Amino acid sequence: MNDNAAVVRPSNAQAEVVYKIMPRTMWNEALTKSHFVGSSDDIRDGFIHFSQAHQVATTLARHFQGQNDLVLIAVKSAALGKDLVWEPSRGGELFPHLYASLPTALAIWSRTIDLDTNGIPKCDPTWLTC
Repeated sequence: MNDNAAVVRPSNAQAEVVYKIMPRTMWNEALTKSHFVGSSDDIRDGFIHFSQAHQVATTLARHFQGQNDLVLIAVKSAALGKDLVWEPSRGGELFPHLYASLPTALAIWSRTIDLDTNGIPKCDPTWLTC
């Protein structure tokens, strides 16, 4: 955990739900094991990367361009308890980082993300209002 970790959650309503983006095959494997331990990037960094609703589009464009068959997983942040830590990342903005595995039963939903004509993954913005 970062020594400069935020001790409070963001106050906006969007922080009530956090989102994880991953390949469908990775999510399907997690479902068979009942938990997700993280992608290779997550494991390298020591936590599972999540995004707030307003961060999803930028995260998709920056880290997932050209990748097919992605899913977006929604999880209530309160369900993750003290293992969810809000830490500064891109431009000092707070991002949710989970310092534990993710029990798949905590997923509110998972939805397929399609690529636009430029190969940028796009999700329906109405998904990000739960």
